[in-house]
Amino acid sequence: MVSTASLRLPPSANLLGAGDPAPVTVHHHGRRRPAVVVCDHASNAIPARLGRLGLDDGALARHIAWDIGARPLADSLARRLGLPCVLAGYSRLVVDCNREPLSEASMLAFSDGDMIPGNMGLTPIDHALRIREIFEPYHAAIGAELLATGCSAPALIAVHSFTPSMNGFARLWHCGVLWDRDSRLAVPLLAALRAEPGLVVGDNQPYSGRDPSDYTVSRHAKVRGWPHVCIEVRQDLLADTAGVERWAERLGSSLAPLLDERTLYVPWEVK
Repeated sequence: MVSTASLRLPPSANLLGAGDPAPVTVHHHGRRRPAVVVCDHASNAIPARLGRLGLDDGALARHIAWDIGARPLADSLARRLGLPCVLAGYSRLVVDCNREPLSEASMLAFSDGDMIPGNMGLTPIDHALRIREIFEPYHAAIGAELLATGCSAPALIAVHSFTPSMNGFARLWHCGVLWDRDSRLAVPLLAALRAEPGLVVGDNQPYSGRDPSDYTVSRHAKVRGWPHVCIEVRQDLLADTAGVERWAERLGSSLAPLLDERTLYVPWEVK
């Protein structure tokens, strides 16, 4: 991918139109604790100027376009915890807000066997517009909400969902807890979830928090030593409102006592 860092866009260049959704939505459910809930893949919306990226309704409804069920789960969890919730406004196929913006994974030409016609042959200006109008406003909102906590080391909770089958392999985990070196939220959350009979909980499965492509947590929390955790829930378990609320209650009950521990909110390197 060509770097867009020094690219000067024409003054008239723009991607989003008046009828398009906002690039980010923030739901304020209070500030009961110095923490923020985020959802990188909350939407499957496509800017009108991109013509649906050449995809039909079926493709845009699939997991390749968004994390199915993650938006209502993140919002319900934030509401239960009394936290702000930051939701990305566009499909990960337009620009993946959880990937390094200049990486090949940022705007995929193929995803889980599907070609993405609207991402073929992108120009540096195409990349720059998506980053400027969608990617950066989302991350700016996360930064602003973390700053607004007034805490020197606020916590970040990232919510995702995963497809039950990927590349022909069934994924039997009900949920996963993703983390790297800072275990303060992840390890006790794993223990709390695994205490529930019959629940199959992945430790850095089906994805790993040690993967450098896990951009949002790295950008806003990991590099600063701020407490954080990334949560994945299998999409078929979020297929209806009852499922979403069941998981929001489960996660909220497990996270609340961890987030109420005041000693959590210091950079982990110096704790």
